Order: sequence, then structure tokens, then C-alpha cells
Amino acid sequence: MSYLELKDIHKAYYLGKQAFPVLNGINLTFERGEFVAILGESGGGKSTLMNIIGGLDRQFEGQVLLQGTALDHHQEKQMDQYRRETIGYIYQSYNLINHLSVLDNVLISLDMTKLNRAAREQRAKELLAKVGLTDQIKKYPNQLSGGQKQRVAIARALASDPQIIIADEPTGALDSENTADVLKLLDQIAEEGRLVICVTHSEDVANAGTRIVRLADGQITSDDRIKAAYPVDENRQQIPARKLPWYVPMSTAFKHLRYTWTWNLIIIIGTAIGLFAVMLFNGLGNGLKGYINQEINDMVNPRVVTVSRYQKTSQNQRGGGAQANNQQAAAMGVSSTTTSQPTFSSTQLAQLKKVKHVQTVQPIISASNATLSIGSKDYTASTLTTWTASNRKSIIKAGHTAGKNEIVVDKDTVAKKWSSKNWKDLVGKKVTVSFQTTNASGKSVTVKQQLTVAGITESTTGGAVNAVSYATMKAMRSSKDLSTKPTSVAVKVDSRNHNDAVTKQINKLKTDGKRTYRATSIASMLDTVNTYVNLATTILAAIAGISLLVSALMIIVTMFMSVSARKKEIGILRALGESRGDIRRLFTSESLIIGVISALLATGIAYGVGAALNKVLYQIASYNMIEIHLGNVVSTFIIALVIALLAAILPAWRAARLNPIDALAAD
Repeated sequence: MSYLELKDIHKAYYLGKQAFPVLNGINLTFERGEFVAILGESGGGKSTLMNIIGGLDRQFEGQVLLQGTALDHHQEKQMDQYRRETIGYIYQSYNLINHLSVLDNVLISLDMTKLNRAAREQRAKELLAKVGLTDQIKKYPNQLSGGQKQRVAIARALASDPQIIIADEPTGALDSENTADVLKLLDQIAEEGRLVICVTHSEDVANAGTRIVRLADGQITSDDRIKAAYPVDENRQQIPARKLPWYVPMSTAFKHLRYTWTWNLIIIIGTAIGLFAVMLFNGLGNGLKGYINQEINDMVNPRVVTVSRYQKTSQNQRGGGAQANNQQAAAMGVSSTTTSQPTFSSTQLAQLKKVKHVQTVQPIISASNATLSIGSKDYTASTLTTWTASNRKSIIKAGHTAGKNEIVVDKDTVAKKWSSKNWKDLVGKKVTVSFQTTNASGKSVTVKQQLTVAGITESTTGGAVNAVSYATMKAMRSSKDLSTKPTSVAVKVDSRNHNDAVTKQINKLKTDGKRTYRATSIASMLDTVNTYVNLATTILAAIAGISLLVSALMIIVTMFMSVSARKKEIGILRALGESRGDIRRLFTSESLIIGVISALLATGIAYGVGAALNKVLYQIASYNMIEIHLGNVVSTFIIALVIALLAAILPAWRAARLNPIDALAAD
């Protein structure tokens, strides 16, 4: 049983329906230890036969048997494995990969063996020493002479320890001295017990072997043995092969990017600018939400739910109405209730206290259009209300909260109108407070009381805050025999996280099967504000993201150009045993690396620009308005990877679909 056997091989090329035969009934056997020269003129079918033996050409009739087992040339994966484990190629044009060093060119084959990293490097260096290139391992192919390049190709062919070495015109581009050296190396390879098949048109090269097979017009014209084949050590262990690990294409892709860094840098910068804009707008959105939340939380307690009696009116049914407006104002701590609003009974206050997660219940009584008289000047307060936990003490800018027979007045609508420069001096002054309302009989009643200014407040998002204690308001109304029942209630929740739950529970409470209360909270309003900010941020980020489409197109164009420029490299890798999937991973990895580097650059720029902008904006708002969170960075990387992956799909698919023979023939 021969080591390698060709049985009745026929091959024809077609132009339309017309067939052009290239090989006609080739029958050959080969043994290890032979140095076989296939000799013939150009066009005789030598290269076609070489490609069939090497597993690159799968479109033929006949059989190729390895150790008696027929290879299924229709099974691409089997042929990939055959080339990976059995075949080593040496080409006339060397076919080295220009962006890899001499050492890396040899390591390509070794990456498909089960040797560890150290052993692979050691073997590559030993092979390069064997061909006399120990001092050239760090150089690139364009820094070598023709003879040196061919020696690198020989070292690469031997790297994975194949049993068959196919040399295609290995001396065709060499001078006589280098030709002699290469033929000597090929003879040594055969002497090691390997099968060397050399395709040539040179009689001198053919005579260097152990056997000459002459080929003309697709047929064998003679098969002559010059000398006996070398003995084969059957006990010699071959280096075990494996599929290419997933990380190797990524490493190769990175080396190519580094080799062509100037062009790739332009693409990376273009992509990074788009990613930076998206990240910056997201950071601005975070800052705006943080600033709004801080400002509102400084003024209004988000743990307070404001409750009023539920009134079903035609306006309520249309989604609007005075009650809704009153509720919004009350939630801000400046209830603008009217005398027509229903009040709360002690039983209802007790009912609210029993709601789960409720900490305290504070009654609210308010009056509209109160007049504050200070000396000879009158000031109008749109609403005079009672101070509750809904207001933060931080809104007191001078003085303190109101006690018995005291009032806190708004800075902008009262204090600064009294004195724009010395408004703080209003604290301690006497003020006469008056407002009109109606009693139980429907008659108009004027309530009037002299109070002391205890503090000056800053307006909240709900408007001006003019407030007295509940006891003071109750005493003022009692003096005119007016109802002292609260028209709304401030319910303090034990945790902000329970606001929604408490609000829903209160809104579900019923009396005689009818809804009793309407509850709102500043927390829900903050959620609404944040929703709008998120929407605006998303729109801005999307607009900025349009530039990413341009970046994606740049990557696609670059990948297609890379595929076109690297056809020969693709052919080399396929000839060495890499699969279509390995080729796809190579170009996909290259695109993904561009995406990752772009995202890293964008992150650095975003943090740098954000820090610079924050220095300026802090002088205006006393707040860092650009807040780039880890989630923004992660999402930016995800966007970059998705864009890179999508951009690589078509070019990688095209690269994987290339015919290895056509790819090797590319310039």
C-alpha cells in the first residue's frame, strides 16, 4: 500500500459549455522518503496536479488516497484537516505574509499544532536556524533577499511537521547559489522520511531528486527513478495538529492593524468622535437629572405624599381640573386649595396613619391671595399655607421656621420687594396677614392677624413659600369661627422607595364603595421630569450617533479594501489548513479591534472634555453637569462592538468565500 496514490485523475476547465481538458487519467503512487520531481512545460497540468495533491482543488474526477484511504474532496472540512496535518507548501513567489515578522510567518503553521507557546517558538527558531536565518527572525519579508524569503517559506512548510512537502517551482526566482542551497534543503527533508513533490520545468532541479515524473498535455509520459528513496523511521512521532484556536486570528488581526496603523488611525479617530458625542450627551443627561433632583430635593422632601379629598368633576374626567392643579402645588408644599374643597375628618386622618409605610400625617390648611402688610407697604402672597415636612429646612435662607404667631415669607415676592439689598433685615419685623374666605353660612369673612417674620424662604419649583405653623393657622381661623379641618394632608413615608406603594394604597382607599382620596408625590413628578430628560438625551445622542453610520461605512469600505489587498494572504492561510470560519474570524476580529480602540479613545476624550466643561459649568450652576457613569462607558463599548461586527459581516463573508487557488494567484 502506497503512502499517497492518485487514481484516474481527470480535470477540465470550462468556458461556457466547452470543456478544456487539463489532466487525462493520471495514475501515480508516492512513498515517504522520495524526492519526486514533476517535470513539464508550462500549461502541461503541473500546477493543477499540485493543487489536487495539496487539497486546494476539489473539482476533479478520480481519487486521491492517503495510506489507502480515499479523501473525500467534496468535504471541505476534511480537506482543511488534510492540509493542516499532512501538507506543507513552498512557492516560487514565497507567499510570505508581509505584515508578519519572519518568526511569526513560521509560527502561523505552528499555531495549528498542540505544542504550547514556548515549544512553538522554540521549534520556529530551530527551523529558522536550520535554514540559516537565526539572525533574521525579527525582520519583515520586505527586508529579506529572495533566497532568504524562500528559506523562510521552507521553514514554514516544515513547521507543523507535515509528511508531504509540495514545492511549486521553488528555485524559479533564485540565482544558482541559492538554487543549490534550496535543493540541498529539499533533499534533506526527503532524507528525514518525508515525501517531497517538486513541480518544475528545470531538468537540473529534476535531477536533484530521487525520481522524475514527466508530464505533458495532461498525461504522464514517463516515470523514472534516479536513485532509491530514503529510509523512513516508522517510529518517529509526528507533532499532533489541532484546529486554529479562536484567539489566533485576533492576534494576527492586531498585528496587521499595527503594521498599517496610519490608515487605521483615521478610521479609529472618526469612529471615536461619534462615540464620544454619544457618551458626552448621555453624561449631560445624567448631570441634568442629578442637578434637577438635587435642586428639588433641597427644596421639597421627596418622602412626602400630599393627599386631598377626591372630587369627581367633568374636568377631572377630561384629565384636567382645578383639583389636579391644586394637587401639583400641594405636592410642592404650597397648596393652593380653595374654600370649596372638602376637608378631612379625624377618622380619615387616622385611616391614613394606618397605611403601611406611613410615618407621620400632617394636616394642611391654606388660604389664597393673602395680603402681607409691612409698615405702609402691602405684598400679595398667592398662597398662605401651613409648614409641613414636604418643605426642606434648607429653603430657609435667613432666620428659622415659623413657630407660634410667626411666619416665613418668600424672598423674591416679599423680602426683596421690601428691600432688595437688606432683605435679611426683615427677620424679626412685624407683619399683618389678612385674607378673605367664606364661613359655613357662605358669608365673606376677613381674617387678620399680626405675626412676626421668623424666616425668609427661597421659592421652590412649586412657587413662592409663605407659611405659618398649623397651630397659628388654626388659631387665626378659630378667631372667626371658621372651620379648622385640613383641606389636604402631608403624609411622610418611611422611605422614598415606598412612595409609589403608599400613593397607590391611598388612592385605592374607598368609602361606601367610592374613591376617597387623591394622592400625589414629588417623587412621581421627579420620575416624569427624568423621563423627559431621558427622552431629550436619547434624541441628542441619536443625532450624534448619525455620525456612527459614517464610521460604519468607513469600516466596511476599509474591510473590503483589506480583503482585496490581502487575497494572497487569505490563499496562504487556506493552503496552510485554516478554514473558512478562521478567515471570517480574522476579518471580524480586525473590525472588532478597531471598535474597541475607538471606544477606548472615545472614553478618554469624553472624560477629558467632560472634566473641562465641568470646570466652566460649575462656576454657573455649582454642579458638575457632565456625569459619565460606568453604564455609559459599557453601553458605548457595546455600540462600538455592534457597529464593528455589523460592518465586518459582508467583508468577512466575502473573504471566507474566496477560492484559495484564485486567492494565491492574486497580485
